Amino acid sequence: MSRCDVAVVGGGAAGLSLAHRLTETGAATVTVIEPPDGPLRPAERTWCYWHVEADGLDAAVSASWSVLRVHGADGRPVTVEPAPFTYRMVRSADFERLVHDRLARADGGHVLRATADAVRPVPGGAEVRCTLPDGSTAGVRARRVFDSRPLPALPPARTRLLQHFRGWFVRTATGRFDPGIADLMDFRVPQPAHGLAFGYVLPLAPDRALVEYTEFSRRPLTTQAYEAALGHYCRDVLRLGPLTVERTEQGAIPMTDARFPHRAGPAVFRIGTAGGATRPATGYTFAAVQRQARAIAAAVRDGRGAVPAPHGRRALAMDAIVLRALDTGRIDGPDFFTGLFRRVPAERLLRFLDGTASLREEWGIGLRTPVRPMLATAAELPFLPRRPRSTAGDGATTPEHAP
Repeated sequence: MSRCDVAVVGGGAAGLSLAHRLTETGAATVTVIEPPDGPLRPAERTWCYWHVEADGLDAAVSASWSVLRVHGADGRPVTVEPAPFTYRMVRSADFERLVHDRLARADGGHVLRATADAVRPVPGGAEVRCTLPDGSTAGVRARRVFDSRPLPALPPARTRLLQHFRGWFVRTATGRFDPGIADLMDFRVPQPAHGLAFGYVLPLAPDRALVEYTEFSRRPLTTQAYEAALGHYCRDVLRLGPLTVERTEQGAIPMTDARFPHRAGPAVFRIGTAGGATRPATGYTFAAVQRQARAIAAAVRDGRGAVPAPHGRRALAMDAIVLRALDTGRIDGPDFFTGLFRRVPAERLLRFLDGTASLREEWGIGLRTPVRPMLATAAELPFLPRRPRSTAGDGATTPEHAP
């Protein structure tokens, strides 16, 4: 049985971010419990987020863009320069190396490769029971435990969509990309009967990029369907010509107005998507995780017991309206998002998408959306029941990329 001030369960974006911020403050000894190599350890993922000020993550950033573009379904592009924001890409392996290095150099920092089996309250804190790679058992006792593991099922909700996608890291025979411009949403793809679809391009060099096909809908596609959609997008829309797919990634992010539990016991707290960090209407998670990790680290340093929520109530209420309007078809998804980029100053819009806009900015953006459908949805929501979903594993998440 090992002991520490804080145990972090899960070595994904949320767990590693919290460990990173705790080592910065130096106010607590930290043990991060990560799955060993094998089927429980997720594949390498890509995380992207909006960056404004120094955050200590430069060593893990593999690319960034200061110019963004959205292609409407009509083919007309919208190009914006959202200074002071930049859009940054972090590969999970690079982020893991950064945080593991800091844990190794910190007093009381430790990484335990083990499968977390159970978390239970004990006097003075909580205990995490684990299975080590050799099959033996171990325990970690801490004053506080922060659990980032996916929930076995999402909480009851009025609306449930998935942001699901498959991406190719491609290399083209000739230079086909502008490394200075990231395409956030490209609606020049066939739209599904229910929901919306778009392409997504993060150029890494003139001949290399991450190209993804994404849908907001209720169910994921088969791998064959994703591959066909990506083939069409690369061949017929982007006209990339001969290319090589060097690696792939695929995932699904829940987009829901469910109320996620922030606490699982007197000394056990949920973080990451399991704690409601994913922005319901866009799927953004990484930036909210960073804000919450800094706030938790400050609370631990100051001896405060409260853990702040990753998103404010106002932002969640607005997201619930947008999500429901998209799900019911009251608003046209491609027109809605393209219209926002055309009508709203880029810096203000990115603050809204990131959850940091002021009340005045939110109202101004709201007036630039389809007002009647949004008001009808807002009037309907209070009377809709939150229903559970019994499908196991519907809380699982994988890489985050764009809204």
